[in-house]
Amino acid sequence: MKILQVNCVYNKGSTGKIMYDIHTYLQKLGHSSIVCYGRGNKSYDKDVYKTCGELYSKFNNLLSRFTGIMYGGCFFSTNKLIDIIKREKPDIVHLHCINGYFVNIYRIIKWLNHNNVSTVLTLHAEFMYTANCAHALDCEKWKTGCGSCPRLRKETNSLFLDRTHRSWTEMMQSFKGFNNLTVVSVSPWLMDRAKQSPILRDKKHITVLNGIDTEIFKLYYEKNIKKELGIKNEKIVFHATPKFSNNPDHIKGGYYILELAKKMKNIKFVVAGNYTDDFSAPDNVILLGNISSKEKLAELYSMSDLTVIASRKETFSMIVAESLCCGTPVAGFKAGAPEQIAIPEYSRFVDYGNIEALENIITELLTTSFNKKDIADAAQKQYARERMAADYMNIYKKQRE
Repeated sequence: MKILQVNCVYNKGSTGKIMYDIHTYLQKLGHSSIVCYGRGNKSYDKDVYKTCGELYSKFNNLLSRFTGIMYGGCFFSTNKLIDIIKREKPDIVHLHCINGYFVNIYRIIKWLNHNNVSTVLTLHAEFMYTANCAHALDCEKWKTGCGSCPRLRKETNSLFLDRTHRSWTEMMQSFKGFNNLTVVSVSPWLMDRAKQSPILRDKKHITVLNGIDTEIFKLYYEKNIKKELGIKNEKIVFHATPKFSNNPDHIKGGYYILELAKKMKNIKFVVAGNYTDDFSAPDNVILLGNISSKEKLAELYSMSDLTVIASRKETFSMIVAESLCCGTPVAGFKAGAPEQIAIPEYSRFVDYGNIEALENIITELLTTSFNKKDIADAAQKQYARERMAADYMNIYKKQRE
């Protein structure tokens, strides 16, 4: 079997690593695997193609700010991707996140549709059925056609025009009659949302939980990291995020972590994530900045007593999976997917924004005796990348039937 995957990035970021894991799994089984990606440095790995130059991508990004259409343009790079698909003649084309200004989404979907190419589409975010925003939050305009977008500038970067209805209509037309398609969601919550969408509701739907590298994200017993951070006998709450912000409206909820730290002065809050130079935090907060080493991140999870997430919305939550695989329970706000994909015995979630309730469950979990090895063992079975790749292999086989 020959599978061709398409994603914005390759072997970086959550979706790039997921694509890489599927790619290497297929190769180990003796299948032919091709990867196409649009952004980042050029890879010289065998059967891996970069389809878009960085300057060309930035030009299309800039152009979209004037046209108001995020997922159009990219004429030449879309041609290149189509040419590769024509040449390779894969049995399955597997699309992941393709929203990085490297391909015309409407055009590639229409081409696959009209040429009856057997296709798997994995939803890692919401933009393929909202046709605009990656996270619709509480807005439900995507169910009726968008237009008059309440968060136009933030979600589309459009400088002048609200063309969200046009984008929605274009996406709707692209998927119309596309029957040789399986839509995979990375959580039951996301699948339920996709089924409500007029764009995707008549398609075949299935859920496959994301997988992680359990050879890295595992329980570490090394204690030196505590000494390095100057932590003695205090309880440790860990928070990992791409960006740590004190803005109450930021989707990842850094504001709530700071508020918890003010209330729980006897707890050490360790934060991994980018922050601005002028950022101020309470004395019991340790700001580590971005942690690029996955091994170091796993050690931080392992040394902590609890991981807390405070996101407003998540379509999965790799942080939940990583923390549990490292033997550390999780607490947070209900954000859609996390409360569904977490292991119930080792996690607690409360309504978004209810900081008093979150403080209470943090206190409860910090005073509960957990066996870290039991947590790690259970999580490694649920979130292993081998399980994820095997699930996709089964989908590919059924897609060909």
